[in-house]
Parts: sequence; structure tokens; C-alpha cells
Amino acid sequence: MLGPWQQLRLLRTIAVRAVIQRVQQASVQVDGDVIGQTGPGVLVLLGVTHSDGPEQVAWLAKKVAGLRIFADDEGKTNRSLTDDGLGALVISQFTLYADTRKGRRPGFSNAARPDLAQPLYESFCAALTEHGVPVERGQFGADMKVSLVNDGPFTLVVDTP
Repeated sequence: MLGPWQQLRLLRTIAVRAVIQRVQQASVQVDGDVIGQTGPGVLVLLGVTHSDGPEQVAWLAKKVAGLRIFADDEGKTNRSLTDDGLGALVISQFTLYADTRKGRRPGFSNAARPDLAQPLYESFCAALTEHGVPVERGQFGADMKVSLVNDGPFTLVVDTP
């Protein structure tokens, strides 16, 4: 039988994971060319693991679109991407599932293989668009250079249930 910490560790490795950064602007380059950019909005670094599927992606897209992380007229974080018509730059990042518990070289066996991860990445982007969020993308599997001006900074890590 697994102890509580082992159960928590197991639960944390079976969910789509996103690092969401509120940005004033963000862009991504491949081979020196800008392939995606957003003004005010969010940069989403998206990681997928082996057991993820369409339900997790749909849940996460709805969550990201509705997160109240932008200031209202009174300065309170009561506004979302959809409330303000803000955009998202979404970057696939398998390194979010790095295991650094042993040694000094991270292991990536918890990250989904590209044949599973890429369709889920595309589905996440499509679902976010369906929620009314303009989406720009990185290039799956490419060596990307991501630039951002973090707003706040305001950074969240969201795992699907």
C-alpha cells in the first residue's frame, strides 16, 4: 500500500501540467524567425504525461480561459482572458515532467512520447480557441527561443485533477 506522500507524488505525475505566466508580451522564435507572439495575456508552458487524454486537455483549456488573474478597475484580480479578449502563447514543454530526484541529470520518462503529446497539445490550443482566447503557438519538438515580459510577476502551476 502506498503512503500519503507516494500517493500525492503519483497523482502529480498523471495530469496535464501547465505553467501559466501573466505577460505584457511574449514571443517564440525558431531558427531566428518569430513564429508566435502575444501582447497582454498569458504564456502557457504545457506538459503532457502518458495517462493524459482529451478530458484533461478540455478541463485545462476551460480553466486557463477562465482564470481570474487580471486586474479589474479596482485593481483586484477578477478578470480573465475571455473577459478582456486577451491572448495566449502556448509552448509544448516536455521538461515539465523532469524527474530530478536522483543524480544530477534529469530523467524524462514521465513525459508523454511525441505521438501522444503532439495531438494533445494541438487539442489544448484548439479548445482554448473555442473558449474565445486568441492562441499563438510554438513549434512542437523544435528548439525554440521564448521571450517574455512577465507581468507581476504572476506565475501559476496548474495540474489537471
